[in-house]
Amino acid sequence: MIVTIDGPAGAGKSSISRQLAEALGFAFLDTGAMYRAVALLGLRAEIDWADTDRLVELTQTATINLTGSAVFLNGEDVTQDIRTQRVTQATRYAANNVGVREQLVKMQRAIAAGQDIVTEGRDQGTLVFPKAECKIYLTASPEERARRRVSDLAARGESVEFQQILEQQSTRDEEDQRREVGPLRKAANAIEVLTDGMTPEEVLQKLIKIVGRCQHA
Repeated sequence: MIVTIDGPAGAGKSSISRQLAEALGFAFLDTGAMYRAVALLGLRAEIDWADTDRLVELTQTATINLTGSAVFLNGEDVTQDIRTQRVTQATRYAANNVGVREQLVKMQRAIAAGQDIVTEGRDQGTLVFPKAECKIYLTASPEERARRRVSDLAARGESVEFQQILEQQSTRDEEDQRREVGPLRKAANAIEVLTDGMTPEEVLQKLIKIVGRCQHA
């Protein structure tokens, strides 16, 4: 069974999707981490982001492994490196690159083949796994999402202004929705969950119930 969880940046998809996978005994695929890894690759190579072909070349020769909660890029643990604000701002160059998306979508489908899995991202239920048995669209208000991002960064020792994050988030949302390939949108048969005012445990229990209904549909 494939469970897809899509939604905008800052909706809490990664953490809650991982918890859901653990609760269900499913594998977990953090596709956002894959795009972040490619962005880190580009930053380290100091490429010109306008040179889209170069980023595709780097992606084709890179090895990205997701092991538990760890992310490895060419054998190096970059779990913390890909969560910095610098990488967050550069991730759009990977996400908006058609060639990069094609490469990563192939990887994602190969990883999910033949197993029960929870996969999260922007286009999982629409482009990557259109026939998934259970589709969820997880979202929250822009202000709530920005507050969560500021809190996450503070926990990592990065100090940023709320308004700055809110503005960057708005730009990211617009880019995600207007992307040529795999734009952010709710799948027609996805169940939307608005998480404002909910604790992580409340969100988790709600998602478990949704998956249960999908399993018995």
